[in-house]
Amino acid sequence: MGQRLTQIATRTGDDGSTGLGDNRRVPKDHLRVQALGDVDELNSHVGLLLCEPMAGEVRGLLVEVQHHLFDLGGELSIPGFELLKDAALLRLDTALQTFNAALPRLEEFILPAGSRAASQAHVCRTVARRAERTVVALGLAEPLRDAPRRYLNRLSDLLFVLARTLNRMDGGDDVYWKSERMARAGDAA
Repeated sequence: MGQRLTQIATRTGDDGSTGLGDNRRVPKDHLRVQALGDVDELNSHVGLLLCEPMAGEVRGLLVEVQHHLFDLGGELSIPGFELLKDAALLRLDTALQTFNAALPRLEEFILPAGSRAASQAHVCRTVARRAERTVVALGLAEPLRDAPRRYLNRLSDLLFVLARTLNRMDGGDDVYWKSERMARAGDAA
């Protein structure tokens, strides 16, 4: 990977540009920089989620996710570089299968609510979706491997499942959306 930071306040970005890992400078509103920012924000929200009490298996998984997100950010910062490994996606698939198998089938939409940990997992999920959209836009504008997009897509699914899991670990349940249309349909039956 590129050089490690030796100082933080370089003032080189005062002109509205930033450096990529390949030493190229781009405007700070460049799609690649937006994708990097979204992934960084997601990683920060996962860090905030890790401040909450949770089972060790969930905590360990989220710590792994943070490292994978850092790899993903590194890959995005160096055009043409591969840092996110296939094993990271496989880990998400395995975790999704494991945690989802322990949950009851969804009968209705749920609200992003419940315990604080579950609610923060939902925030992480929505930020992951935004990061995914930005990565999709970047991939349409310039060559990009499929791995970053696939990882973010699968991670948002996992965060949804983890939100449901965290609600149950806290002794709660899903918070269901109360659809007026569906309530009327239930009354008519």
